[in-house]
Amino acid sequence: MTDSLFTELLDLACGAFLLAAVVVLWRRELAAIVHLFALQGLALAAIALLLGLHEDRWGLIVVAAGIGGLRAGLLPYLIRRALRAFVAERDGGRGGGEEARETQPLVNVAASLLTAAALTLLAYAVASPLVELDPTPATRALPVGLAVVLIGFFVLVTRRRALAQVVGFLLLDNGITATAFLAASGVPLIVELGVSFDVLLAVLVLQVLTVRVREAFGTTDIDDLRELHD
Repeated sequence: MTDSLFTELLDLACGAFLLAAVVVLWRRELAAIVHLFALQGLALAAIALLLGLHEDRWGLIVVAAGIGGLRAGLLPYLIRRALRAFVAERDGGRGGGEEARETQPLVNVAASLLTAAALTLLAYAVASPLVELDPTPATRALPVGLAVVLIGFFVLVTRRRALAQVVGFLLLDNGITATAFLAASGVPLIVELGVSFDVLLAVLVLQVLTVRVREAFGTTDIDDLRELHD
């Protein structure tokens, strides 16, 4: 793979990675948000694959395959399964359909998109000294990973539905993983396996907790749960 082709493909993968995070702020249907998360997982796997092919590192190619299977396949499947359970409740007359859509986020769509633009500019400003230390194609894309970290945290704190917050947590983790790949040309296989198992365990726990909260209180809206606490 030539350097010019590697740079173009890496920029394309990083652009898709960042775009998926931004579009999450635009969509309110949880099914669409999960689909975007799966697409971002594919973009993250593509970033790792390109780095592995460019540097002839088979371990990184294996990591890319694992990332694709976990973050574009298994994790979205687990979230969809929880979402289907809520929709089934709606069909049974218990109002579960409310859980399938983020009806009233704490920040509206227009303000969220403007905030995403501001966070992206902040990421580029913060990362510029690091890029200047070693201006390679991978490090020049480093601000993308930092921007997704910030956008994921923004989703986590502004969405009211528990499943949407789970996606925000996963976006945050994807951003951290991308930053590690771009800054250090990947991580050892054993480290990525450990992190992936931790993320999978966290999602399983959050899924079970979300279902139990829904069964106990009839909603996963954080504001409604806060009112119950008060």
